[in-house]
Order: sequence, then C-alpha cells, then structure tokens
Amino acid sequence: MDLDPLKMTRALPLLIAAALASVPAQARAAEERAFDVPSGSLSGSLPILSRQAGVSISVADAKLWQSTVKPVRGRMSVEKAIKRMLAGSDARIVRVSATSWRIERRPPPPKVARRATSPPRAPPPPRARAPDNLVAGPDDEIIVTASKTDIPYANYAGVATVLDGDDLAFGGERGMDSILSRMATVSSTHLGSGRNKLFIRGIADSSFTGPTQATVGQYLGDIRLSYNAPDPDLRLYDIQNVEILEGPQGTLYGAGSLGGIIRVVPTPPNSDRQTVQAIAGVSLTQHGDPGGDLGAIANVPLGDNGHALRLVGYMLSDGGYIDNPLRGQNDVNRVNVYGGRGTLRLDLGDDWTVDLGGVYQSIISEDAQYADRDAPPLIRNSMVEQNAKARYGLGTLVVMKDWDGLHFRSSNAYVNHRLFERFDATAPDNPPRILDQHNDTRMFVSETRLSRPFHNGFGWVVGASFLDNRTRQNREVGDAFTLTPLTGVTNRITEFTGYAEATVEVVPHVIASGGLRLSHARLGGSGEDVPFDVAYAGREVTAHRNETDLLPSASLLASPFANVTLYVRYQEGFRPGGLAVDSQFVRRFRNDQVRTWEAGVRFGEKGRTPFDASIAVSRSRWRDIQADFIDANGFPTTANIGDGRITSITGAFAVRPTPALSFELGAVYNHSRVSELFDAELRAIAMRAAAMDGQVGVTIPQATLLARLGQIPNVARYAVRGSFNYAAPMGDEDFRLNGWANYVGPSRLGIGPILGEGQGKYLDTGLAARIGDERRGLSLTLTNLFDARGNRFALGTPFVEGSAGFLTPLRPRTLRLAIDIAY
Repeated sequence: MDLDPLKMTRALPLLIAAALASVPAQARAAEERAFDVPSGSLSGSLPILSRQAGVSISVADAKLWQSTVKPVRGRMSVEKAIKRMLAGSDARIVRVSATSWRIERRPPPPKVARRATSPPRAPPPPRARAPDNLVAGPDDEIIVTASKTDIPYANYAGVATVLDGDDLAFGGERGMDSILSRMATVSSTHLGSGRNKLFIRGIADSSFTGPTQATVGQYLGDIRLSYNAPDPDLRLYDIQNVEILEGPQGTLYGAGSLGGIIRVVPTPPNSDRQTVQAIAGVSLTQHGDPGGDLGAIANVPLGDNGHALRLVGYMLSDGGYIDNPLRGQNDVNRVNVYGGRGTLRLDLGDDWTVDLGGVYQSIISEDAQYADRDAPPLIRNSMVEQNAKARYGLGTLVVMKDWDGLHFRSSNAYVNHRLFERFDATAPDNPPRILDQHNDTRMFVSETRLSRPFHNGFGWVVGASFLDNRTRQNREVGDAFTLTPLTGVTNRITEFTGYAEATVEVVPHVIASGGLRLSHARLGGSGEDVPFDVAYAGREVTAHRNETDLLPSASLLASPFANVTLYVRYQEGFRPGGLAVDSQFVRRFRNDQVRTWEAGVRFGEKGRTPFDASIAVSRSRWRDIQADFIDANGFPTTANIGDGRITSITGAFAVRPTPALSFELGAVYNHSRVSELFDAELRAIAMRAAAMDGQVGVTIPQATLLARLGQIPNVARYAVRGSFNYAAPMGDEDFRLNGWANYVGPSRLGIGPILGEGQGKYLDTGLAARIGDERRGLSLTLTNLFDARGNRFALGTPFVEGSAGFLTPLRPRTLRLAIDIAY
C-alpha cells in the first residue's frame, strides 16, 4: 500500500492517545446524572430528558407521544430516570446501544392458557429476529431538531431528511460522498475533496469557490462551518445523525441557505459509560493504487459529577487512479486526510451544561482528479502538478439549560479555514505556466436562542446571532521559478440578526407556522496586489455599505385523513453582495434573493406504517443571481448575471415488506432557466462568445445568449436513487447487506458559452456487507460495481484554452475490507 509514512506518522499520536485513554480497566456501573424534567406529554418531556441524559431516545409507537408522563427530578441513572418518567403508563424502555434507548408499548399480559395436550413448542432462538442495533425499527418516530423546536416530522411542513449516523458510516466513511450517495436532491461539484460546492433543490450558482456566499448552509450541531468557503468535507466518524432541510431556510438560518441546510449532529459525550472503538480498513482500486483508513473513538467519563470527554481521531489515504504520461507518472491523484474532533462536556449543576469542543482536519491532494476528454480513459497530459491543500480548524463553546419545558442554547465558534490550489494555466504551444490561488477565511459566529419544543400543539423559538467573516483571495501566475501576483480581493461582513418562529395547532389536525428574521449587515472589501497603473490612476478598489433584510416565512399543514398529510409553505432567502476581480480590476456585485412557494403531500407515516411516500413541488424566483463566469482575460470572475426561475419536483418512497428487508426510492426533477440577462454585466461573456464564433467585435443578441446559457449550472435535470437494506441474525452473529444505485442526469458546467459544457449522465453503484455483533465485525464494500467512467464534473482547469476538453471520471471499481472493534 503506497501510504505516505510521514503523513501517517503525524496522525498516529492522536489515534494512539485516544485509544490508550479509553481502554477501561473494568466494567463501570451506570453513573447518576441530575434530572429536572416536568410532567406533561411524552412529546414535550422526552426531548428534555434526552438532552439532560446525553443519549438518543426513540419512540416505537407514534401514539405514545401523547401519553402523560411523570416528572423526573434528582440524581439517578438514565435507566431509572426513563422508568420513573414512564411509571404508570403503558410504555416500557429497551436499551438499543450504549447511548441509545427505545420506548415501546408494553405488551399485554399473557392470557391463561388451557392445559396443553402435547408438549409445548420450544421457544425460538433469542436472536431469531432483525437486530435492533442495525436498522431502525418499523415504528421509530423522527424528530426534526434542525427546526429548532424539536418538531416531529409528521408535523413539519417541508422536505426534511434524517440520515442515521451508523448508516452513513456503514461500508466505510467517505465524508460528504456518503451523503451524496444517499440523497437524490443534494449535488456537488467534483473539483476535489475540500474544494467542492454543494447545491440543493436546483439552486446553484457556479463551479468555482469565489467571493460569493455558499447556497447551502453547513452546520456541525448548531455551529456554522463556513460562510463563503468550499465544503470542508469533514469526515463523518462518530455521527449521531445528519439532517437535510430543503430551502430556502432564511428565517431560521439566515444568509447562505438559499438551497437549504445540511446539519451534522455529532454523538455527544456520555458520562455513564466508558467506551472505545477502532475501525481499520484497506482498499484496492482497479486501475489505481491501494489505500487505507484508520479511525478511533473514545468516550471517557470524568469523575462522578456528570463530566465526560469524547475523542475522535482518523487518517485516510485514497489511492490515485489518473495517469500522466507527459510527466511519466501513474496514479498521480492520491488524497491523504487526517484529523480529529474532541468535546468536553461539563455538568455545572442546576441543569447547566457546557460543551467545549474542537475540530481539525487536513486534506492533501497530490494532483488533480480530472482527465482529458479525448485521451484514453483515466489519462491526463499535463506538465503541471496540480496539488491542493485544505486545512480546517474549529473551536466551539456551547452552553445549554433546560427548565419548565424550555430549552436555552448559546453556540459560539471560531473558524480558520485555509485552502491552496494550483492550476495548469499553460497556453497552447507555450512553456508550462501555473496559477496558484490562496483562500484564507476566518470567522467568528455566535447564536443564542430560547425555544419551547413542539408539544400539546404549540412550539416556538426566538433567537439572536452575530457573525463576523473575512475572506482573502490571492493569486499568482508564472512558471515554477517566478510567480507574479495578480489582483486579489478581501471581503468582510459583520452581521447582526434577530429571528422568531412559532408553530401552533390552530384546530385539530391543522398546524400553522410563521416566522420573521431581521438581519443588518455591514459589508466591506478591498483589492489585493492591485497593479501600479490602476492604483496610480486612482481607480476605486475599496467598497463599504450597509444592508438590512427582512425574511418572512409561513406554512400550513393539515392531516385530513389517516396517513395523509398536506402542506404549503412560503420562504425567502438571500446572500449579501461583495467584491470580485474582473480583468485586473475590482468591482462590486449586489445581493441576490430567492422567494419560494412549496406544496407537498405525504402518504403513510415514516416509522409507523409499512410504507410511506411523499412528493413536493417548489417554484423559486431568483433575482440578481450571483454567479461566476470567465472574463475577457480568461479568468473566473463574479457578477450579477440576471434573474432566474427554478421548478423542482422531489419524490420519495419507502417500503418494509418484512422486518428484515426494506427498499427506498427517491427522485428529483429540476427545471431552471436564466429568464433575464443584465447586458452590462455580461459584456465580457458576449465578447468571448463572439470570439469563439469568429465574430470579433460583434455583440451577440440577448436571445442568443439566453439560449446558450440555458439552465442554471451544476444541477442535474433529473436524478434517481434506489437502495435496499437487509438485516437478520446469522447464527450468533448479525448480518447486514446494503446496496444502492444512483443515476445522475445531464447538467451544464457553468454560465456562458465557455463553461456551457455538458456533464453528468452517469450511474454510481455500490454494495456493502457486515457480519458481527455490537463489539466486533468484519465488513466488505464494493463501489462502482460496473467500473463506469462517467463525467461527474466537466471542469478541469479554467485557465487553459479549450478547457471543455476535460472530464472528471468516477473512482474506478474499489474493494474495501475492514474490521471494527468496540469495548
């Protein structure tokens, strides 16, 4: 296995320390925690007890949510607290794992049987059923915590998807790719790990990571991960679940949630039990180099006061599969990732809890993963080694308290995110030329909110947030020995926000929700490395302004019949403007705004009925679209390119014919068009288009440009995803098999004739199997079953004439063998 010993060695101390610190000398008895949970309905009291206990608790029968439960106060174990809360009810608890419990209806007492005339039948083996710890039970209820009012999914007006953390890690941890393979509605560019942009519901702006804010908000718990930086692609080890809310989500999450949000919820520290887990795998890639991965998770209770520490460490190396004959190199695009995460939970008494946390991850890509379109498969001829480095650091402080049915949370974080990218900028028949781009982002973000979880037909949240973000982009061009600075740009934003939203059951089976967000932002920017002649001429290279935005939301949900839910929803979202570089000059671009109407219907109830299905239709109007395109000098720039309209139809279907077998099917259709162009902003595009057609000096009519621009970029016209899951006992072990197939339809690379190249139309497949129990297991994963090539992303390097001659193939067929051990 061609692993870099130096890089692997750097990550080993973290993993060894985590493993050694967490090996228990002996089994520990369940420790007590302080509880203060009021009486009331189960739907109102259970989320409070779950937070105070630091464990996950599901409900197996949706009808139990309205059960009346008793108060729980004092210090006791988690098991005793749940039993006390359920005392006198017809519910009982079942322990699923170290940090998971399930509440289910108590079985009726056995009837007195008549005397048997023959010997009684032997009872079935104790494991003759689908293991609970492998797949969700058929009656598990889903709570949408990303709504900030902990509302059951059955009462949520919108499209929300909750992915279980164990399912995401099943078959090997792949970061954001694990989410993309399970979601038809989420798409991404494929420039490389740590460099991609994410899109939801057909709302996409460009292929590049420039000064524009992302269209998808990404969160770790309640902490915002980035503002206008690419997806950090944090590895999803030890994750409780991932929630995806389709957008816009402007009222609750503010700017940068035009398409929606992705919220990753890590597993919290547990003061009741000391555990350690290790995962190790080796992978073989057809036509490429081997790879490997290693991860460790440790949970360590600290003393007898409810404190606990949870540590995660990992390192991965994905073998390359692109050959570069021009440099005499094979499998050049190896990617090495190492990082870790830690959370210290302090129980301060009186139901006050403080979490201190940190995240660090480094991604080193040795070369680009694109290939030449006209060359043999997996071949790229380039004299430039196009390496990239992404380093992400995050420090967090979260303060929480529960009392009298209310939940208080203050989340604060500091982010430092650095990205270096090297591109091939060689002109035809010229010596090799490189372009280096540095993006340096630092952000401080704070949000404080008070909420009443939705129960007894009422829930609300009120909060305030502060954000300060600065991003600096510098570029240099030249050969390997001499680099000349190009004009760069620094963008700054300081944002103050207040928001509120309430949900109420106005009449039985009819729930209304409404909210409002008021944001005031101070924006500023300046040019970097401005040419002397521009500065001498007194051209303006700085900009400052203030901006105030009001974002309303409203929804109505009704359940007129059993297992039928209808809803309609209105929501807005926006992104602030900024500065961009265009032909060595710095210019402004305005904020853009999305207004969306959505209607949907759901059949069945996920987690209760044998099948469930849903369909949602949304119509969005996008004004002053911020997008990147190629300027007159052949470099990416950003501008407001026009107005657009997007129609999106999403559907999902799930069925569980037996307790051991389930099937899922999801699909999305997007129809997006740029409906109006801003001629002044697109003069550079028209000039480039005319030059391509041999019409130098001719301005192309707007109708022709509209036809060339076509659909909004990087979002497939349609996508379909199907999967199955089988779990059953096999002797003394548990066996699980999961398979999936995703078809991604056609899309366009970007805005304009140069970036209008087609991409997509490929099939991604995989199979994963595991045999073992809760403490140890052996797994086998096979991805890209048919060894398909496809074209995930048509951008190779934007700085080479004829860049339409590139494609990004899927990783070839890859086999991974892994073991996992837990104590």
